[in-house]
Amino acid sequence: MYYELREMRPGDEKRVLEIFQQGIDGGIATFETTVPTEEAWDMEFLNDCRWILENGKSEVIGWCALKSVSKRDCFKGVAEISIYFDNAYQGKGLGTMLLRKLIADSEEHGFWTLQANIFPENEISIHFHQKFGFKILGTREKLGKLDGKWKDVVMLERRSEIIF
Repeated sequence: MYYELREMRPGDEKRVLEIFQQGIDGGIATFETTVPTEEAWDMEFLNDCRWILENGKSEVIGWCALKSVSKRDCFKGVAEISIYFDNAYQGKGLGTMLLRKLIADSEEHGFWTLQANIFPENEISIHFHQKFGFKILGTREKLGKLDGKWKDVVMLERRSEIIF
């Protein structure tokens, strides 16, 4: 099957948020319990490094984007990644296309560190990130509550080998 990787454009937000809702519904992808508005999502994620993967029918099936970890200037090159796929397209190896592009694009935009915070039970996501050079820094225990239960988060980071 044919897939196209492209920059996110205005008008993609509705489908991006539908896919995000699937991640929320799965219970192991995010602390979020409701999908933000398109405007809130747009403000939360950086304008650079937003990518979409489409299938052969030009349907958005996955997305990735970066969030700042801090507003302080000294951390301008550190970002948290988000990568989500429509449930029907998970486990098909397509995440590789998005994450490779996100890593390359992030370095072109001066990011030296990418972070991922993943629930321990999302082992597939942890191993996926490790394949791309993300290292486990540790587990943040009882970082937050989801559905009234404390959740741990495994923190991973990837350091650029070209920005230093």
